[in-house]
Amino acid sequence: MRLDKVLGHVGYGSRKEVQKMIKAKKVTVDGKCVAKSEVNVNPEVQEICVSGKPIDYKEFYYYLLHKPAGYVSATEDPRDETVIDLLAPMDRNKELFPVGRLDKDTEGLLVLTNNGKLAHDLLSPKKHVDKIYYAKVKGEMVPEDVEIFAQGMTLKDGTTYRPGKLEIISSGEYSEIYVTISEGKFHQVKKMVHYVGKEVIYLKRIQMGQLKLPETLELGEYRQLTNEELIELQKQV
Repeated sequence: MRLDKVLGHVGYGSRKEVQKMIKAKKVTVDGKCVAKSEVNVNPEVQEICVSGKPIDYKEFYYYLLHKPAGYVSATEDPRDETVIDLLAPMDRNKELFPVGRLDKDTEGLLVLTNNGKLAHDLLSPKKHVDKIYYAKVKGEMVPEDVEIFAQGMTLKDGTTYRPGKLEIISSGEYSEIYVTISEGKFHQVKKMVHYVGKEVIYLKRIQMGQLKLPETLELGEYRQLTNEELIELQKQV
């Protein structure tokens, strides 16, 4: 693979930016300075350094983001900040994209990757990858609601939802619940709660498959998936 392509892949910028870096003799391969961007390298076996620091080369990158409210789950948007804007400059250059969507006002677990196949498989209705949400609800959730969720539902506009699992944590004028669904339709949890006559006032995704949102990851923070987490995620597909 060409050296400039490798450096662009790991996040050092556009080809033009990378070529300037190489010409400035900031790049070494196996300890030797390289001044030509078109030289072929194998980043999996050779040590490539920029300004003395080894690059972090992977074919695919996987990050876990604790999404805060106010950000759009997209790579770009003409009006709002996106989840990509939360990343450090090097990571923004890795062509990452969110796996699925969380509404702008929804918080929680969001996976970012450049692996299109894994993303497609995780979102495929055929795979039935469960997503678990915590919600605060205006209105009293009752056992009958649990039964309705378990049966699935059809909205007035014809939208259908597969059976989901509703767990009531507390109930009253304001209730707290967990909702588990295997789909990811637009505003699904909010619409399912509205179907039983209540209103979601706070929503947070806490789990996707076996991947859980770490309690130590603060709002707006992100990190690479551990090998164990990635293996568990891949098992889902």
